[in-house]
Formats: sequence, structure tokens, C-alpha cells
Amino acid sequence: MLLNERYRVIQTLGSGGFGETFLAEDTQMPSGRRCVIKQLKPIQNNPHIYQLVQERFQREAAILEDLGGSSEQIPALYAYFQLNGQFYLVQEWIEGDTLTAKVKQQGLFSESTVQEILASLLSVLEYIHSKRIVHRDIKPDNIILRDRDRQPVLIDFGAVRESMGTVLNSQGSPTSSIVIGTPGYMPSEQAAGRPVYSSDLYSLGVTAIYLLTGRQPQELETDSRTGEIIWHNYAVNVIPKLTAVIDRAIQYHPRDRFASAGEMLDALQSNVNSIPPTQPAFTQPSMQPPPSPATVNLNTVPTVQSNGRNSILMASAIASGLIGASAIISFGLTKFSQPVAQQKVPSTVKSPIETPNLTPTLTSTPASTISKLPDSTTTANDYAWLSQRLVTDADLDVKDGFELDIMRNSIFARYGRRFDTPGLQKYFDSQPWYRPIYSAKKFPSNLLSQIERQNVEYISKYQDRYNRRYFKK
Repeated sequence: MLLNERYRVIQTLGSGGFGETFLAEDTQMPSGRRCVIKQLKPIQNNPHIYQLVQERFQREAAILEDLGGSSEQIPALYAYFQLNGQFYLVQEWIEGDTLTAKVKQQGLFSESTVQEILASLLSVLEYIHSKRIVHRDIKPDNIILRDRDRQPVLIDFGAVRESMGTVLNSQGSPTSSIVIGTPGYMPSEQAAGRPVYSSDLYSLGVTAIYLLTGRQPQELETDSRTGEIIWHNYAVNVIPKLTAVIDRAIQYHPRDRFASAGEMLDALQSNVNSIPPTQPAFTQPSMQPPPSPATVNLNTVPTVQSNGRNSILMASAIASGLIGASAIISFGLTKFSQPVAQQKVPSTVKSPIETPNLTPTLTSTPASTISKLPDSTTTANDYAWLSQRLVTDADLDVKDGFELDIMRNSIFARYGRRFDTPGLQKYFDSQPWYRPIYSAKKFPSNLLSQIERQNVEYISKYQDRYNRRYFKK
């Protein structure tokens, strides 16, 4: 089957009340690029309604184009068209498995992996909400772990489907006849047709519970007095702080949840970074231990560090995801700590924090420091955890310029990089585990994991901000 004289359907991916979803190839692209085509059908066969649906569909498609163009974790919108009274979206094909499929294939997710996925998606939601959009259908089936980089991609927004449900009410005004969302994953206000930003946080919290327990919401009891989900007894080994973050996200009343995705991200990052490192000090570049049979140990999912000093929107893990698409425009719901006009979305994941323009000021290094360094021969060995979790200001505030320089460069030293700075080279030469392999200019940056790259940038920006550097070329 060839749609719009261009897209050759390979297989049907799914079907529902609003139409079908296909995997197709673009015959007008030299590569035969694969794409996802969502066929959407209005629920009413009425010429006047059709015109209203058409207008709404075009508006929502424009929103999807904007979102996908600003984030690698939201599928790009390639095209949209109408054919035989039906509407079609052509979107980027995300190769990977949904979180539901991952749990079924490999068992429960580890606590650290859940934290990383939450942090990455919260950054995405912070961006989406800044556009006054509520996703409204966050669940394990709508989050794909992309094969090429293990990033979670958020798919299937709700507003396009809502457009297909347009009808005229008794006053003759257009309205939607459907509620977007999935029972169990959507909170009560969304089920009543009044979603708010924290409705997405509720859905994300319930998704985290599924990853930790393997139980769908319908399989969990609720407190008959408060309406809250009872889940702790199915995840007894989860640290109290992560439990507290999830519990607040799934509160019955929106006023009791986090006020924004950014606030929840701050709480989660505080939680993640308060966990003491459990890995031994590096004696050589190490590999991740193999996962236990019942635990998914995915490659590091990019996370975004948000700290109390800078309440600047962090959308570098904003790479979000979305295949089926749509968005609700919601006004005056949550006030962000900073006006949207001042927020910026980086184009790549490699820059985890947006900070004001800073002019680095390097403190000069006396010539004597090259031959006489501070007495520390074990410092670098203490920083294996920089490959395991994100650094925070609390980790850095107590350190002087020398320690910060060693801390940052130890990440490179573990992989055998040489240094142009004589003082740094002399220091790492004194470390028994150091095995120099690469010159500074030929060091392959792809050796570093996402979390290591983020930590390097974070420490460097911290040093520039507080003029805390020791070594100078």
C-alpha cells in the first residue's frame, strides 16, 4: 500500500478507535527512510465538524513540529496530509523498545536506572510545560528507550486525538467529546477533563512504580480514605528519598504534588546525589558490572542537573519523545521560577546546564607548583563515583581549585589521556593506576559516558563561576 503516492506501508504497528499506526518507508528519499504514519479519523461524519477538526489538526501538527524540532527525545514531524476524509501524521521512527516491553523482557528496573529515566523525562516535561502543553498520556507504553543511545523518548501526545473527538455541544460550540489518558495512569482531575501540569507528574510517578514493582496501577490497592496508591510493600528496597519523591508526585490532589517538573527534578537530583558512592576507587578504567537476571541495567540515560543556586530551565536532556502526538494548551496553571522568555533549550544532550555567559578567569599557577604539588596522592582514586552519578554543588563547595582541577581531569585520566598542562601531567604520572594512551589533542571524546561528559561541564562551569582554578597551561 502506498499512501499519498509516497509512503510504502511495511506493517501495521497498532490500531484503535481513532485509526491505525503504520511503519512505512519514504520512497521519495534516497535512503528509503523509515517513518511512522498515524492515520486519524474524526469520530463524526459531519462537514461542519470536519472543518473544525481540520483546523485543530493543523494547529496541533504545528505544535508537534515545533516540539520535535527542539528536542531529540521527541520524534520529529516529517509531514502531515489529508486523504479520503482521514488525517495523517508522518513522524520519525524511533528504534527501540517501550518501557513495558523492557520490563517483560528483562525484569524490574534497578533503582538507579529509574532515577535516571525520571530525571531525563522531567527535563523534557519542564520544556513541554513551558510551552503550555500537557502531554496527558504518559505511561510505560508511551516511553521508548532508543537503541542507539538508551535515551527515553516520549511519544503519543494527546491533543491530536482530542481534535479527532471534536463535536458541537448543546450551545453549538465546538468541544471534545473524549477524555485523553489511560485509566490508572491519569489522576482524577484529568479523568474529569481538567488536566493540569502536575497531571503529567502523577502519570510519571505511576510509571516509576511500574518499573520498580512490575505491577500495573489496577493491580495495586488504593487507600480508601485518601485515594492514594499503596505500593511500598512491593518495592521494599527503594531508598526512602526516592520513595518520597514518587509519593509526592502521585498525591491525589494536585495541590499536594510538586508545583512543576523542575521542582520534582530538583528533589530527585538532591535524592540521587545524596547517595554515597558504592563503587571501589579506580585502579584502572572499569566496566559496569553485569546486571542480575531480574534487574535491567541500561546504559546511562542522560540526566540534567538542576541546583538551588541556578533555577534556570535545564532542557538539555530535552530530547524528548513522541510519536503519536498532540498537546493541550493550558493557561495560567503553574508559575515557573523564571519567565519562559528567558529559558533556552540546547540542541544537544552534551550541554546539561544552561548558565549565564561567564568569562573564565584562571588563577595563575606559580612555576613552583609544577615541581611541588599539594600533597595528595590518592585524590584522583576517590573520584570513581563521577562515572556513576551527577555531581552537585555540595560536592564542590568544600574543595579548593587544586582539588577541583584534579576531580575534573581524573575523568579523562582514567581513560588514558595525556595533558598539555605540565602540572596536571606530573600529578597523574604519580598515580599508580594511570596508563597514558592518548595525546590531549587526539583523545576520543566518545570514550566518556553521558554522565561523565555532564560532570566535566558542570565542574568546569562551577570553577569559572567562582574563579576556582589552580592549573594553567
